[in-house]
Amino acid sequence: MDISLSDVMIHIDETLPIERRGKVEEQLRAVDGVVSVHNPADKPHLMLVQYRPDLANSQSLLARVRGEGVHAELVGL
Repeated sequence: MDISLSDVMIHIDETLPIERRGKVEEQLRAVDGVVSVHNPADKPHLMLVQYRPDLANSQSLLARVRGEGVHAELVGL
C-alpha cells in the first residue's frame, strides 16, 4: 500500500524562544496526518512539516500555528 506524503514550509515571523517553538511543534504533531515536524536550530523561523494530504492540508497546518498566537505564512517550495 502506497501512502502519499506532502511537505510544507511555514515561515514564523517572530523570533520565538526555544520553549515556545517546541510548543508549536507539539501542536503540529498533534494534527492527524502529520508525519514529522522539523525546525532547525540554525533557522528558527522555518518549520518543515511532512503530512498525509488525505488527512491534513497546508491551510489547516498554518491555522494550527496561528492558533498558537504566532504570525506565520506558507512558503512555496
